[in-house]
Amino acid sequence: MRFTLSIICAFLIFVTGFFFNVISPFYLENTLGLPANYAGYVLMIFPIVNVVVAPLAGAISDKIGSEKLTFVGLFVILVAQFGYITTNIATPLWLFMIFIGLNGLGNGIFQAPNNALVMSSVEPKDLGIAGGINSLARNLGMVVGISFATTVLFSAMSHTAGRTVTSVVPGHPEIFIAGMHVAFTVSFTICLIATLITGIRLLRRDK
Repeated sequence: MRFTLSIICAFLIFVTGFFFNVISPFYLENTLGLPANYAGYVLMIFPIVNVVVAPLAGAISDKIGSEKLTFVGLFVILVAQFGYITTNIATPLWLFMIFIGLNGLGNGIFQAPNNALVMSSVEPKDLGIAGGINSLARNLGMVVGISFATTVLFSAMSHTAGRTVTSVVPGHPEIFIAGMHVAFTVSFTICLIATLITGIRLLRRDK
């Protein structure tokens, strides 16, 4: 059961993460008007924070256990998703950058301990299979996240515009913002499911 739940959470968080990857460049470049290179600098916050935090989280999980850290990581990601929901054209760039940093922090805290849970849930002879399934969950989460995010985003934008929309509408940032809010509400819900799964598992373990 621990293996299955960890794989499900990994899948859900990669789906959640790719909502951000799909939507944020549109927001930064088309809504805020940032040049592509500056938008790239802003988006670099996520991997930079992630690469710093992940090894530390892995080391800490070896000492205190993985399940508590996965829950903390998911909760931080959840806070970041809520921040994205509240973002609009008037949101200061520095605040959006904080949300990105929180997202990177949460992912860094979550990934290594969750991988440890996956690999420690199987017999040594099954480690190769477990690693393959874990990689499949990540890659499948990426694919589903990209396709689901674009579908939700442009469906919501089309609903707001009253016609079919398949790209950003020039001169109407409010249409994109409306679609972005719906999309991030969906990603928030997906992350909330993963957080609840982990929280319930943690409570049952403590009992």
